[in-house]
Amino acid sequence: MTTIIGRSRTRGVETLSLDATGTRNALSARLVAALADALAECGKDPEVRAVVLTHTGNTFSAGADLREPPHPDALVALLRQLVELPKPVLARVTGHVRAGGLGLLAACDLAFAGAAATFAFTEVRIGVAPAVISLPLLSRTDPRALARYYLTGERFGPEEAVRTGLLTAAAADVDEALAPALEGLRRSAPEALAETKRLLTARVLETFDRDAADLIALSARLFASDQAREGMTAFLEKRDPAWVV
Repeated sequence: MTTIIGRSRTRGVETLSLDATGTRNALSARLVAALADALAECGKDPEVRAVVLTHTGNTFSAGADLREPPHPDALVALLRQLVELPKPVLARVTGHVRAGGLGLLAACDLAFAGAAATFAFTEVRIGVAPAVISLPLLSRTDPRALARYYLTGERFGPEEAVRTGLLTAAAADVDEALAPALEGLRRSAPEALAETKRLLTARVLETFDRDAADLIALSARLFASDQAREGMTAFLEKRDPAWVV
């Protein structure tokens, strides 16, 4: 079976690369499961100080795979796993991020992007809502900015993503921006990092505890709707859905 999560390690930093370029790293059931397995191994490995989540190809993630979507429970579990992992997780983005891929970014502790990165919450344009990915997003981003991009599906760039709180930093050279953060983590005590992360993520996890079941139900209801069927069919057929005016 083809590997869809690339792995490498340098001085205690494990890099996990989404590597399903044929589907633009869309979040399929298989990709979600493979990433969850890799994260679990990193969490248990005392030699791993931090995890970098990145991608191959020009797209970090195109969002949910409409042909092989993960169950909402599995996506929520993956997002929670990123938040709860006892190692810092840093996103490294050099391309496009859409819909569910933005949930992965928000679940990471730090997120860095290069100049070519673009972002969009495209759910409303196919007849659904950014439901379960709101679990990490609502706690970590500017609500007024999030309202605009949730409601319109507009594309925005890395500078705007920094302003909204979606990204930690943007730079022409993403690796140059990442380097001091990684060096700082390499100099930090592992147990102190784990406890500090626990402090930082407590409110995010409260949101999971309170809202996950309702948002999973909302996601399932919307994806089963007639409007979503039309939106997803139109997307796959590369045409406007019937509601466009």
